[in-house]
Amino acid sequence: MSRNINSGKIKHSEHIFALKIKTESNGLGVLKTLIVLSLIAIQLALIILSYLFFLTVYKWYIILSLAVTFVTCIHCLSSDYNGQTKAIWIFFMIICYSFGFVFYFISDKRILLYRSRKKYKKIYNQTKSLKNQQNLTNIAKEVQTNCNYLYNVGSFVAHSNSKTTYYSSGAQFYDSVLEELEKAEKFVFMEFFIISNGVLLNRFLDILKQKVELGVDVRIIYDDMGSHRTLKRKTKKQIKKLGIKLVSFNRLLPIFNIALNLRDHRKIIVVDGKVAFTGGANLADEYINEKRMHGYWKDSGIKIEGSAVDNLSLAFLEQWQFITKEQTNYIDFVGKADNFEEEGVIVPFVSGPNYPCSIAQNIYANEISNAKQKLYIMTPYFVPDETITNLLVNKAKSGVDVKIILPDIADKKFVYVVSRNNVEKLLDYGVKVYTMTNSFVHSKVVLTENSAVVGSINMDLRSFNQQFESAVLLDNKKVLEEILNDFNSTILYSQQITKQNQKRNRLFYRILAGLFNLISPFM
Repeated sequence: MSRNINSGKIKHSEHIFALKIKTESNGLGVLKTLIVLSLIAIQLALIILSYLFFLTVYKWYIILSLAVTFVTCIHCLSSDYNGQTKAIWIFFMIICYSFGFVFYFISDKRILLYRSRKKYKKIYNQTKSLKNQQNLTNIAKEVQTNCNYLYNVGSFVAHSNSKTTYYSSGAQFYDSVLEELEKAEKFVFMEFFIISNGVLLNRFLDILKQKVELGVDVRIIYDDMGSHRTLKRKTKKQIKKLGIKLVSFNRLLPIFNIALNLRDHRKIIVVDGKVAFTGGANLADEYINEKRMHGYWKDSGIKIEGSAVDNLSLAFLEQWQFITKEQTNYIDFVGKADNFEEEGVIVPFVSGPNYPCSIAQNIYANEISNAKQKLYIMTPYFVPDETITNLLVNKAKSGVDVKIILPDIADKKFVYVVSRNNVEKLLDYGVKVYTMTNSFVHSKVVLTENSAVVGSINMDLRSFNQQFESAVLLDNKKVLEEILNDFNSTILYSQQITKQNQKRNRLFYRILAGLFNLISPFM
């Protein structure tokens, strides 16, 4: 892949090369990570030492803690946690019977997120009048069911007058984003898990600097954990000095807090309320293969034009108000787009622990359930619960063509061990599994014969339960065909996993995967 600086285009090559390049690391980011982790570890050690001292003074507490642990295990079994999470919690509480129940209760979302959910609910009430479902006609029953679900759980409106464009690489995606940024006249909203210093960010800032000078309202949300090692402090100051409003989600502080595990993993860009983007790509050079850390980086994204853009505009502004506490006149940012005569519907939506149910997991489960002929999945990680696993097994046994594409090169090796182990278990049931050769697949796509979901949602428990995500449900036949072509093209560069070459043939690998599974809900 090469880049033409004069034209400003990111050129995408179909040829894939195995290449790893060591790039500059943000030393201050690493130091900050070590300091934060060290301080949290010290706090944890002090808590445990104090607790052990407490036990020596009050020996009767051991008997009481056993009773409380027993009651807590019963509570866990009757909770709405998935079976795998229940098993891990009970295992932890039995091993650490004298204090495990404390961690269980402070991790309970009803306690942990009580104030945040109350705050989000108040914000959602301000935007409720702007979210009116359209009358949908001539769509498949399965798609209608998903549209109804998304509207009922999150007031995400289905639009039939909007246009979508699918991009099969990060380079194509960001070429289009940069073109639209050049046209911005009123406002630009951006929300990313990772923003990283580099060529791509510099190109963004060159354009955004000009736009701010022309009076464009530019706002950026970044996740503090996702970006703390990649976005330099000096760059943050520079961005703010340009007049860009920059805020971080869930600041990474050296204080022991279970809520630090809740991250904003969304990828949202909105330009003037007329055009929006979402997908798997963060704002960093590896996503356009400007630098290569794990071989060729395979990603995907969606461009939205039309009234459906309002869904992502509102989602961004709701998150902005939650972080900044600024009151927003939402009506000033919606209803700006033109209508398009397009077939099918599109529902941009978001998910997160702020909602009472896992929208991300449930929409994936619905898509899998609705598949009658084909079910194709691209994901960097495969750590689902038994619900998703059983659905995939049942579909394969029912004769549905089920294919899953994973990376060949891992970015997080311990997660990859669990992912490979989980997906290889499905081979016995007829699921076809592929790994893209010398590449890291970062695309998050689920495709059936009737619809597709494209966005930031990984097929894992973190995306389902602990992260804020963004995605698009669509059923446009032309776009579905483009996504199918992308799957077929990717498979050409992939190797199929069979019973002969699977990693589960090694006993040590299965044992290692079993141990890593103990922390799978946090992966």
